[in-house]
Amino acid sequence: MDRVLFHLAFPVQNLEATKAFYVEGLGCQMGRESRHALILSLYGHQLVAHVTDEPIPLQTGIYPRHFGLVFLQKSDWDELLQRSHDRNLRFFQQPKQRFPGQLTEHFTFFLADPFENFLEFKHYCHPEAIFGAREVTAVGDRT
Repeated sequence: MDRVLFHLAFPVQNLEATKAFYVEGLGCQMGRESRHALILSLYGHQLVAHVTDEPIPLQTGIYPRHFGLVFLQKSDWDELLQRSHDRNLRFFQQPKQRFPGQLTEHFTFFLADPFENFLEFKHYCHPEAIFGAREVTAVGDRT
């Protein structure tokens, strides 16, 4: 599947604030830009920030909507966590270890961009839990 990239389009209200968070903050690479949209590379995956004048629905929690990355190497997760601290990005949820001792054990943190889009970054201790571990019925913190 190394010939496939993930694409996600999401709403923003200001391209300068978007660039400050995603490019200067997270380290995304800039792609094309217009008055209405900005293409970004987030670790090689395509994000497209579309400017909207409509109010962006605010969420009070991470469910039902968030997006992010699953890091295969803990050191890569640690590097982004440190960068997020160094750049003073806004954490929606502080870093934590979820489900310790279980097959689905992972490290996670959530950031909020300037438009309340929530991003999750995680690393699973057991790679088979990323898509497998079907015998475990819990998904996220909801039961």
